[in-house]
Amino acid sequence: MPDNIINVAIKAAKEAGLFLKNNIGNITTIERKYGQERNLVTEIDKGSEKIIIEKIKKYFPNHDILAEESGSKHASKSDYRWIIDPLDGTTNFTHGLPIFCVSIGVEKNGEIIIGVIYDPNLNEIFIAEKGNGAYMNDKKIHVSNISSLSDSLLVTGFPYNITENPNKAIERFVNFLYHSQAVRRMGSAAIDLAYVAAGRYEGFWEVALNPWDVAAGSLIVQEAGGIISDFSGKKFNVYCQEVLASNGLIHEEMISVFNKIDK
Repeated sequence: MPDNIINVAIKAAKEAGLFLKNNIGNITTIERKYGQERNLVTEIDKGSEKIIIEKIKKYFPNHDILAEESGSKHASKSDYRWIIDPLDGTTNFTHGLPIFCVSIGVEKNGEIIIGVIYDPNLNEIFIAEKGNGAYMNDKKIHVSNISSLSDSLLVTGFPYNITENPNKAIERFVNFLYHSQAVRRMGSAAIDLAYVAAGRYEGFWEVALNPWDVAAGSLIVQEAGGIISDFSGKKFNVYCQEVLASNGLIHEEMISVFNKIDK
């Protein structure tokens, strides 16, 4: 792996994050993605993505890129693929709510090897490199040690087509309200995962996510000592739309809640 690949990811995330922060309130156009009334995109999303892609192309012109707004680019036989969410939390951003971030994951031969999530509002950057632990602002982080679901603070998100209640999303939310200490909903899956890694939440689940939502965060959780899987406990990959992440200690309890609903 090129020595500076993680440094490029960090620089790109910080530069794009600063662009986002400086453009709160400067939106001139809001589009709705085809067939998804609640799924918004702005010129700020696109501007952030442009910053990141230009940075990648400057240093790694032959690497593949999968980005939320522009899709798959520069398809080649490269072992590396950058998976980018230039603005995770667009709905929050459009309302001036300062809960959003930049998420950059790097995949090598199908395995996520680098994850970077930058929250420009709190100036917090979460970083993980495969096998080297997880860090927030240069301080090593670890998942929490709470071992009971009833004592756990959870976080979730809802799919854009929540009115169709895909995969019993509403029932799952209600059941976790009963079984946990509390449930939050922040509007940024990448931040949710970073917070599980940092021990701020014990668990996170969501359905209908995309690779750019979870690529960086999934590695950060695992490198911080957590577990990530699908709802049944099967091995996770970023192209799986079911995401269950936890501190590991409450993972089986969370799966048991899913099983009760599915029965």
